[in-house]
Amino acid sequence: VMHNHHFNSAEQLAAYLGLVPIERQSGTSLLGRARLSKNGPARLRAVLYMAAMVGIKHNPHVKALYERLLVKGKSKMSALGAAMRKLVHLCFGVLKTQKKYQAEYQNA
Repeated sequence: VMHNHHFNSAEQLAAYLGLVPIERQSGTSLLGRARLSKNGPARLRAVLYMAAMVGIKHNPHVKALYERLLVKGKSKMSALGAAMRKLVHLCFGVLKTQKKYQAEYQNA
């Protein structure tokens, strides 16, 4: 629960925080890049931005995602937005399961 909101999934929390990409599809200008929706509390997004900056250097999950997106040709800023979203997903998982974060955890 965050500010009297209850989230059933990490996707719902990420959407509340404004970390979902929105594509511009207006009229003939379909060539615009996707951007973060930026709905929700800007202060939390600013904190997540700094956390993502540290995460791309020190967290193996976030670093791998960031580097994979750069190799695919994404801009550094969009890859950083994805890193912010990844941190939200990791935090949601830790809070939901009430288990300690495991950096070496792999989906089987």
